[in-house]
Amino acid sequence: MATHITSDCINCGACEPECPNEAISEGDEIYVIDPELCTECVGFYDHEACQAVCPVECCIPDPNHREEEKLLLERAVRLHPDDDELKKRVAVDSFPSRFRK
Repeated sequence: MATHITSDCINCGACEPECPNEAISEGDEIYVIDPELCTECVGFYDHEACQAVCPVECCIPDPNHREEEKLLLERAVRLHPDDDELKKRVAVDSFPSRFRK
């Protein structure tokens, strides 16, 4: 499931630079996450980076947009076609993921 930002967001911007996919942007009132770009940091971290830095814990999994690790990893590779390190980690099935904790 893609992560989303709840209305509890204080618009601090801490999450935006942490996203490896540039999925987070400033919305009208709060920051928002594009679910087509969000990979829940699969392939990059063993946690969701936006959640880790959010001071009010408003970056949470979206229960209305559930996705499996395989799909998130495929998206990460598609979004980063020039990332040879990511491709190597995927090829040997040794990539960080919150699903593998």
